Amino acid sequence: MTVSRQALFGKLGYSLFRSIESATAFCKLRGNPYVELVHWLHQMLQAADGDMQRIARHCDIDLGELERDMVRALGELPAGASSISDFSHHIETAIERAWVLATLDFGDRRIRGAWLLAALLKTPELRRVLLSISSAFGRIRVDELDAMLPAWIDGSPEANETPYDNSDFGAAIPGEASSAMQQKGGGSPLEQFCLDLTARARAGQIDPVVGRELEIRTMIDVLLRRRQNNPLLTGEAGVGKTAVVEGLARAIAAGDVPPKLADARLLSLDVGALLAGASMKGEFEARLKGVLEAAAKATLPVILFVDEIHTLIGAGGQAGTGDAANLLKPALARGTLRTIGATTWAEYKRHIEKDPALTRRFQVLQVPEPDEAAAIDMVRGLTRTFSRHHGVVVLDEAIRAAVKLSHRYIPSRQLPDKAISLLDTACARVALSQHAPPRELQDVRRRLEAARVRLELLDGEQRIGLGDEAALAQSRAEIAALEVEEQSIDACWRQQIEAAQTLLSAREAAGDAAASAIDALRELEHALSNLQGDHAFVFPEVNEAIVAEIMSDWTGIPVGRMVTDEVSAVRALPDTLAARVIGQRDALHQIGDRVQTARAGLTDPKKPLGVFLLAGPSGVGKTETALALAEALYGGEQNLITINMSEYQEAHTVSGLKGAPPGYVGYGEGGVLTEAVRRRPYSVVLLDEIEKAHPDVHEMFFQVFDKGYMEDGDGRYIDFRNTTILLTSNAGSDLVSGLCMDEACAPDADGLCAALASELLKTFPAAFLGRVTLVPYRPLAQETLSRIVRLHLDRVVTRMAENQAVALRYSDNVVDYVVNRCLVQETGARLLIGFIEQHVLPLLAKLWLDSLASKHVLTRVDLDMADPAAAPAEAFALRAS
Repeated sequence: MTVSRQALFGKLGYSLFRSIESATAFCKLRGNPYVELVHWLHQMLQAADGDMQRIARHCDIDLGELERDMVRALGELPAGASSISDFSHHIETAIERAWVLATLDFGDRRIRGAWLLAALLKTPELRRVLLSISSAFGRIRVDELDAMLPAWIDGSPEANETPYDNSDFGAAIPGEASSAMQQKGGGSPLEQFCLDLTARARAGQIDPVVGRELEIRTMIDVLLRRRQNNPLLTGEAGVGKTAVVEGLARAIAAGDVPPKLADARLLSLDVGALLAGASMKGEFEARLKGVLEAAAKATLPVILFVDEIHTLIGAGGQAGTGDAANLLKPALARGTLRTIGATTWAEYKRHIEKDPALTRRFQVLQVPEPDEAAAIDMVRGLTRTFSRHHGVVVLDEAIRAAVKLSHRYIPSRQLPDKAISLLDTACARVALSQHAPPRELQDVRRRLEAARVRLELLDGEQRIGLGDEAALAQSRAEIAALEVEEQSIDACWRQQIEAAQTLLSAREAAGDAAASAIDALRELEHALSNLQGDHAFVFPEVNEAIVAEIMSDWTGIPVGRMVTDEVSAVRALPDTLAARVIGQRDALHQIGDRVQTARAGLTDPKKPLGVFLLAGPSGVGKTETALALAEALYGGEQNLITINMSEYQEAHTVSGLKGAPPGYVGYGEGGVLTEAVRRRPYSVVLLDEIEKAHPDVHEMFFQVFDKGYMEDGDGRYIDFRNTTILLTSNAGSDLVSGLCMDEACAPDADGLCAALASELLKTFPAAFLGRVTLVPYRPLAQETLSRIVRLHLDRVVTRMAENQAVALRYSDNVVDYVVNRCLVQETGARLLIGFIEQHVLPLLAKLWLDSLASKHVLTRVDLDMADPAAAPAEAFALRAS
């Protein structure tokens, strides 16, 4: 009768089993083809304390001598193997003999190190092997073992261990990870390596799946085929591929499937368990084959779900027996095994599509990212689960905010996954606020503790005559202020906690109450709101503000910009832009009207919000318009993507914008433009100096302007529909300057566009100009330049007040002087700004630094003219007080 290796190894004690696992890894590391007895004994010797160490001490065996002998024996083994073939038959024989000795001679139910060593010494063949490893083992007298061995190993850590087949980890085969061990008493491969999703669905352990009815129905259609009935779900990470399969499991559990699937078991294959510890040649393939055979022979029909199925492709091939795909193909082709796979589109192309024989056995079903409306419905389906788990109330506005904010500000992830993560975090924060001190209170307590430590150090210095009275006084004052702040926050928090608990208790007691109870609840809500004011520490429910706060923590974008009313921002867009860009009201109104039309949904939704060609002289506000537009529409200048088109004057530079194609250097790294838009799809794209780009670069944008997307070098479609594209050009600037030289005779906006269009045709093709909105920018008049100078000087005033607490005042003479000095060269506002930074700011900086050096406190600085006819270095007069 053949003894099962699985059952035999399962009788090893915990330490002994771990040592043979280590021996397997040690053997592979050394490149030996078989795990020999010396590998195992060497690993047993590495333990800090065990049966072998105790026996060696009682028999006067030097452990160092044993170590040296084992290293010598290891060096005599053949090496150079790329994988382990098997265990030596000496190991199996030793374990079998040790099990016999343990049960018959010592009455033990597991094998420990002492029983193994006794078996090696009492079995003639094994004794010869043992003595060839080290002659020191000959000092152990075999005739004394039965009588003395229990006393020698008394108190050993191995005494309290249980056999592996009775432990929480289940029966095991050496070389396998503990988490992959077979369950107690054995079981089929399906029980070892699969999770029954239908059983989990019947037990209510799977969340409801909303919005994927079409994908589930299509998957059922494929499963009902006679042959090649294997769906393969592809889609980006986070779109819900696994949720679609869980939806099928719920449908089977509820009986909402055709009769042929009514009794089916949907099992999820644990690929990690299959691979874990499968270091022996053919071990992984044997496990997978066992799963496939068990699924085919099962009484009830089995549908196998393999998540991340690409991890199976190539798995096992390194052992020399081919990869898992070769085992899957026959079963998939015959139709005896119905398999659902799931992987991302990129992994499908990289691993599966390259094998046509495997590809044709699957029916690819794409799982697209849902739009915002569908994602909101999906997240709503999980609201009850979140409420029950966290013990909080989730408002519908929080669900909508989670979807919209995550869609806008986390472009690197997919809906609904990112919205679910955001809402889950918001629920956790609300639950935390109802039971733990707020972050502000913890922060002030931390600062108070640090201040007290500092005061203690200063007191110690004072006692030995090294103290600083001013520092001591400052430290005591700081502690007193922090104690007052702590008491204030703590009192406010406790009041809010009490009010929130009262409100939550009233809500729970009210249920379906009458109008009077509703009025009482509103009064409690109003009372809590009054206590919160501008410092809300406790939240009774998950609302939009909480979700926005979480998003702000994740992205660093201020909360106020996220919850701003977009409709109001778009309505006020022309005025908002005009407050920052001076002297271009016609151009700004043209841009504002176009954006308002797009936001109202009256333009083609497949195109970008707007594509504007800003043409005019340098320094008149074209780039500033892009900055102002990013601030007004998308919440900040960080959402401006600037591409200097003068760097793309050669035809081959197209790949720099969209990414290199396959086979070229840089493939897979993405393009400058496509990667920026993919990460920030809600942004202003500024293509600066577009006239300097190569004509091939111009043609590349035709599809973006018409269809709203661009295909990058990796074949991904980059969405430009939520972007506003601005192109700047100096082409025709001489014509514009000439037409607007006399303000009285200058043409209106339409006339300027008509005159400029013919000039631009010399630089751009008609097909290009027909796809953009031409926005002419006029040269800046002297009055406009004065306003720009005041605008920038006011910014300097603000910075000095905030950073240095100094009040700066400047006269009208300063403004006139700067404007007159800059009229010499027609470079627009850039020369004005450069003049201020080069001649005015250094004077103010020197005055401030001199005051620091002389310890004179500045409170006010007046900037005026000393001599308007002098050079800039001597023209200004500063009066400080």
